Amino acid sequence: MGFILNPLYNIVSGVIVFIHKLLSPIFGANSGVTWSLSIMGLVVLIRIILIPLFVKQIKSQRALTALQPHMKEIQKKYKDDRQKQSEEMMKLYKEHKTNPLASCFPILAQAPIFFALFTVLNGIAHNKPHGFLKGEYLVSAAQAKFFGAPISETFLGSDKVTVKIVTVLLIIFMSGTTFTTQRQLMVKGMPKMDASNNMMLQQQKIMLYLFPVIFAISGVNFPVGVLIYWSTTNLWTWGQQYYVIKRNPTPGSPAYEELQRKRAHKEKLEGKNHDGIDQNEATEPEVQGQREQPKKKKKKKK
Repeated sequence: MGFILNPLYNIVSGVIVFIHKLLSPIFGANSGVTWSLSIMGLVVLIRIILIPLFVKQIKSQRALTALQPHMKEIQKKYKDDRQKQSEEMMKLYKEHKTNPLASCFPILAQAPIFFALFTVLNGIAHNKPHGFLKGEYLVSAAQAKFFGAPISETFLGSDKVTVKIVTVLLIIFMSGTTFTTQRQLMVKGMPKMDASNNMMLQQQKIMLYLFPVIFAISGVNFPVGVLIYWSTTNLWTWGQQYYVIKRNPTPGSPAYEELQRKRAHKEKLEGKNHDGIDQNEATEPEVQGQREQPKKKKKKKK
C-alpha cells in the first residue's frame, strides 16, 4: 500500500518543501508562518488545477436545473415503480451528459491529496519521513507552530491547552465555512424549486447539514496542519462560489434575478434604451409657457 502511495507522498511533500524554500529567507526556516504558508500554498496550487473540474461541476448543476421539469414528469409517471423511475432518471442523465453527484467531484478529487497530507504531517509527530519531508525538514516541521500549536499535533493526541484551543477554533471555522458555502449555493445560486420529491434539493440539504457534522466529528483526529489545509480550501471554495454566483449566476436563481434588476437599474440611470437613444430626451415633456422670442420691429416707411 505504501509503495502505491509513495508518488503521492512525493508530490505533496515536494510542493510543501519547495514553497518552504521560497519563504525561508523571509520568515525563517523553522518559523510556523513559513510552514503554515507552505501548506496554504499547496491548497492554492491544487485549487488552480481543479478549476476545470469546478467549471464542469457548475455546468452539470445547471444542466440538472434545466432537467427539473423532465425529472418531475418521470417521478409522476412512475410514482408507483421506484425501479423504473430510477432507470428512466439514469437514461435522462446519460442522454444529457450530466451527473447528480457532480457537486461532490471537487471534494472527491481532493481526497487522495488530503489523505497524503494527513500521512505526511502525522509522520512528523512520529519522526517518520515521507517523500521529501525528511532530515532537516522533518526536524524543522516538528518545531513549527501555528498560533503556538505544533502543526503535527492533534486534539486527541495532545495534552497542551494551546493545541486544543487552536484545533477547536479551526474545526469551528472549517465546519462554518462548509455550511455557509452550501447555504450560499442553495439560497442564492439555485432556482426556486418544488421541495416535494426533489432529489437534487434533497441532496443539497443533506450536504448542508451532513458535511459540517462530519468535519466537526473527524476534525479532532486531524493534525493542526491538515486543519489549516482544509480551512484554507473551504475559504477558497466559498470565495470562488461567491464570485460565480455574483458574476455568472444560474438563470432563474435569486442571484440571477438580482443581477437583472441591477442591470436594468443601471440602464435606467444611464438613460439609455437598447437602441442607444437617450430616454430622458425621447420622453422629455414639452415645457409650457416658454419665453417667446422677441419680435423684430418693423421699420417705418418714409
